[in-house]
Amino acid sequence: MGAAGSKLEKALGDQFPEGERYFGLENFGNTCYCNSVLQALYFCVPFREQLLEYYANNKNIGDAEENLLTCLADLFTQISSQKKKTGVIAPKRFVQRLKKQNELFRSYMHQDAHEFLNFLLNELVDILEKEAQAAKSDPETSSPTEKTANGPKNGQLNGVRKEPLVTWVHKNFQGILTNETKCLRCETVTARDETFFDLSLDIEQNSSITSCLKNFSSTETLNAEDKFFCDKCCSLQEAQKRMKIKKPPHILVIHLKRFKYIEQLGRYKKLSYRVVFPLELKLSNTVEDADIEYSLFAVVVHVGSGPNHGHYVSLVKSHNHWLFFDDENVEMIDESAVQTFFGSAQEYSSNTDHGYILFYESLGASNKS
Repeated sequence: MGAAGSKLEKALGDQFPEGERYFGLENFGNTCYCNSVLQALYFCVPFREQLLEYYANNKNIGDAEENLLTCLADLFTQISSQKKKTGVIAPKRFVQRLKKQNELFRSYMHQDAHEFLNFLLNELVDILEKEAQAAKSDPETSSPTEKTANGPKNGQLNGVRKEPLVTWVHKNFQGILTNETKCLRCETVTARDETFFDLSLDIEQNSSITSCLKNFSSTETLNAEDKFFCDKCCSLQEAQKRMKIKKPPHILVIHLKRFKYIEQLGRYKKLSYRVVFPLELKLSNTVEDADIEYSLFAVVVHVGSGPNHGHYVSLVKSHNHWLFFDDENVEMIDESAVQTFFGSAQEYSSNTDHGYILFYESLGASNKS
């Protein structure tokens, strides 16, 4: 990427952000799904900073067992500590570890970037929780691991059921949904909470993220065969059900369900629908009914007409500049170019580059890129 790198440096000129690095990632045969997500996560500044801190605190542990967390921390540290401002890095150790860890990613087939993101975040949480538990049971273990993994110790609640540890992955990405069901006979509301790292939204043609979120939280009536068993009435009753966001996450990840199983076809089909995703998003479907503002900082884009082939690239906002990452290549793009990834207004279009995973950061955040 010599020429492309110097072109990017020229384009940014004096505006090249102090201490920032823009590196493309080598593709090891259909690993664009991995590269595009890693770029989005690298430019999720609070997450990156905590990962670099984790690496700094744990690099002297000796021959600790290699895992996805250590490989990711090593990769991010490699990028951030490069002498050059731009270039290409081969995420070889990370990709090898990923394939060793999960057979799903071993083949050279087209993989799903959303499945990879989900797997990675859950794996990082598992590793951090195990490390924090080990640190608690062994007082000789150096404290940084526990401190970094677990944050403040009041993350645990007293009670019969042991609460899971709150890691810095949770603090960045985890939100809480509440599933409310109201019995239409006695009007008792039953609420059940569940956590999420990303919201998967159904999409419709010529819609927007705001309308998709409204549909996600819309009220559904349970009747006929779908009646709800009300504990108070001790019988099946008609009810109304809806999903609301109880605790919005610091980093809101939205996955657009662009791959739909069509029964008549007997296979999955890609929906190229035009779904507008704004640069600034107000989240109003929350339990508190308070508007929470988010700013878009990364988009993973699926390029291609079908679910089983294609390519992934990512758009990233860093220090008020938008950049386009396509494996080894990195270039600057204009903010207005983001709109070209909304999707197609017609069913058949030559444009196959569509926003697939959106990353928004809460504007109440202390760390801003």
